[in-house]
Amino acid sequence: MGDSDEKPTKYTNFMSRFKELETLTSIEFQQVWEHYDSDGNGFIEGNELEGFFHELITAKAGAQAVPECAFEDLKTMFMEAYDENADGKIEMMELAQILRTEENFLLLFRHNQPLASSIEFMTIWRTYDADCSGFIEKEELKNFLKDLLSRQNAEITPEKLDEYTQTMIKLFDRNGDGKLELKELASLLPVKENFLLRFENKPILSRDDFEKVFSYYDKNNDGKIEGDELAGFLKDLMEHEKYVSKGIKPETQGGTMIDAKELEEYKRALLRICDINKDGTLQKAELRMILMSNMGAQAECSGN
Repeated sequence: MGDSDEKPTKYTNFMSRFKELETLTSIEFQQVWEHYDSDGNGFIEGNELEGFFHELITAKAGAQAVPECAFEDLKTMFMEAYDENADGKIEMMELAQILRTEENFLLLFRHNQPLASSIEFMTIWRTYDADCSGFIEKEELKNFLKDLLSRQNAEITPEKLDEYTQTMIKLFDRNGDGKLELKELASLLPVKENFLLRFENKPILSRDDFEKVFSYYDKNNDGKIEGDELAGFLKDLMEHEKYVSKGIKPETQGGTMIDAKELEEYKRALLRICDINKDGTLQKAELRMILMSNMGAQAECSGN
């Protein structure tokens, strides 16, 4: 058979298979995400973004032809409405707003994201890593999702909860080990900001700056940074060292690249040097020592 007899490859619009559905299930949402985030970097961007909107708009239009010149305007309208951080990319949470996704699954992406601080993140991590294994395993993740939906007064069957749990693992388990590492959970639960970045360009921390740092991490105002406060501070500090020293902001990575074992080892090493009174916490003088050595900043005054 000659080349002239070969039939051309038929183009298939991936989104067209969902156009008759009122809502997408969690599994169907996962399929859409994995199809368009073809490089697996946690964003739909560039050519992926162009392809997604072209197919989405075409599928919605059905038999009605959409002029090519209208695609860019419609894409702009979608991005203005749903690209909440205006980075020109679609994140998973933003895609969940664009697509008609079943309500309970959508709630998992609406739960007051992003988190207020790394302290809040580490509290969640400690609470649900019940066996202290350094991972959020399937049953632990299921408990987290169940509690999350319960706080939003959502009713869910055990079967649907199993489906959501498995879908979340498939969406966020980058290394395919069937559980979530700390850095994988950070993609599901991003933090609003690394507080230490506010002081990145200050070679000298003023008295007021230092007090702001200490007060921010000493959430219960007991004069020391401990427990989840300490874990949150060290997470921010490690991100500062890993990313800022290389000129890379944490948000460009879709979360953090720190795992629980690394964080625990860092904590032990730092406290061995800077925890002068060996109480397992950081007081003001000890915090100042860390900031001066790790952030390259000098303090304006001595602490108490």
